[in-house]
Amino acid sequence: MKIRKAHRYLGIFLGIQFLMWTISGIYFSWTDIDEIHGDHFRNQNKQVAGFNDLLAPERAGFSEKIHSMELKEISGEPYFWVNNKVLVHGRTGETKESITAEEALAVAEKEMKPGLEVISVEKITHTGDHHEYRGKPLPAWVISYKGDENIRSYVSVSNGQFETLRYRDWRWFDFLWMTHTMDYQTRDDFNTTVLRAFSLLGLITVLSGFVLWFISSPTVRKFKLKR
Repeated sequence: MKIRKAHRYLGIFLGIQFLMWTISGIYFSWTDIDEIHGDHFRNQNKQVAGFNDLLAPERAGFSEKIHSMELKEISGEPYFWVNNKVLVHGRTGETKESITAEEALAVAEKEMKPGLEVISVEKITHTGDHHEYRGKPLPAWVISYKGDENIRSYVSVSNGQFETLRYRDWRWFDFLWMTHTMDYQTRDDFNTTVLRAFSLLGLITVLSGFVLWFISSPTVRKFKLKR
């Protein structure tokens, strides 16, 4: 009776989380991760720009020693992203503090599939732990598109990098991932104390079920009597 009662109350206590683990597991196994990432909203025929007459790095007007440099296209213009902190025009050598909303739109237009209608552009300077853009460079331009999918693309203000896109199915995935990992703070930690505790209690629940079956099974009783 004690084992039966323990099994029953553990089942009630863990039942909702078991249900969420099952639902989220089914969702993960039946979805295409590339589709969740929104690859079908990306421009699959994007052309990489080429530039002539670029300044040599030592003539780009950057006073510090150069440790890294990346060539970027922003609204049709070449820029050097130097040392991961300064944008320098690839032909004039002028530094650029940030990109404008129009330039962010041009970056997003090249990355996203044709035909999407933009409905708004706004700048964000901070995000919370549960924000869909959490953990990525700020500030950023957010470009929102018309449609039931509620698509948003994010472009870094500092260097014009297309960071990511988010839409309805990704948000469902993110919510279910939170319930699966039981990380209700940042959604990204798979080693939370709550998850470990529930996992151990789940193991105890299953083992108590096996024990309960063993001590109450008529077949086991008959086998013991025969011996």
